[in-house]
Amino acid sequence: MTRTYRVLFLCRGNSARSIIAEALLRELAGHRFEAFSAGAEPAARVHPLALPQLRAGISDLERLSPKSWLEFTSEWAPQMDLVIAMDGCVEEYHAPVFPGAPPFFRWNFADPLAEGMTQAECARSFETVFWQILRRVTLFMELPGYAGAPEPVTAVNPDSCGNEVACDG
Repeated sequence: MTRTYRVLFLCRGNSARSIIAEALLRELAGHRFEAFSAGAEPAARVHPLALPQLRAGISDLERLSPKSWLEFTSEWAPQMDLVIAMDGCVEEYHAPVFPGAPPFFRWNFADPLAEGMTQAECARSFETVFWQILRRVTLFMELPGYAGAPEPVTAVNPDSCGNEVACDG
């Protein structure tokens, strides 16, 4: 029987990048992974511009909601096998210690909500980030020993997964 590995995706607001990664890994990986997401300062809701990207292929959008990363620090929280930061939140907000001390990795993606962007630019930014995250999640699932082997994960370089969206977040 194959073990299921738990992956926690983090970003500041848990309304876009980490939510997208959670939904994609959950949908694509089946029983191999259990996906979760959380943020340092969780938003009130999933950003509306993230939803059109997800509606096309994600079957269970109702489960997606911003959560505090503190929900994953109690003794009753599911123990993670891997934590992946989607931005600089881990350093900026001093991420808590998660039960079992899972390894941390960083997948940098530009913030699709950068200040000064028009609605159309923001929508294009969300689409770009969605495809970048989809590619990264797909690469992650295809790694030899993907099922929890942290060493191969470090080989996934953010720069190898397409151009970053050119905006500061």
